Amino acid sequence: MYAALSDPSGLSLIDWKNVHVFFTDERCVPPDDESSNYRMVTQALLDHVSIPADHIHRMKGELPPNDAADDYEQRLRECVSEPDGKFDFVLLGLGADGHTASLFPNTEALNATERWCVANAVPALDTHRLTLTYPILNSARRLVFLVTGSSKSAALCEVLSPTPCVALLPAQRIIPHTGQLLWVVDADACPDACPDIRAD
Repeated sequence: MYAALSDPSGLSLIDWKNVHVFFTDERCVPPDDESSNYRMVTQALLDHVSIPADHIHRMKGELPPNDAADDYEQRLRECVSEPDGKFDFVLLGLGADGHTASLFPNTEALNATERWCVANAVPALDTHRLTLTYPILNSARRLVFLVTGSSKSAALCEVLSPTPCVALLPAQRIIPHTGQLLWVVDADACPDACPDIRAD
């Protein structure tokens, strides 16, 4: 998707000088680390479009996790319209365990009700992640899940089930207050066990 956005044939579709880019989550690593989300997005997209440098708002993964979360919280409060924090567009993925952003099952970030960004301890990965929280994500005007690959099919089936289990997966709690929610799913991710889900 980033490659398509940065392709010369598509550059004219977006007025990049008016775009601000934020991150839904980040690993606690420096920006030049191979596992950095910022590094990946920069190489795939941001280096190829005419976006002002001060319109790119990265999470400072090189700081101690709580300090990085506090820094990003402050930046969000300064840049995003209050009181609801309405992003125009949020792109999300889906993990095989049902996580989205860095909202992992059975982690404290799932319970955040006031903060827009927190440091989230993820015992299953023996690490911390920085992540946006449900209050700001669910206030967005439009959210899009992009889901690819057969490893996501079981989680997708559960997330989109009309009768989900009592212990909701993190992605099931993405329920926009007034905005639109769109799922873009490839054929491999469409589970055969869920006949109501079809890849177009």
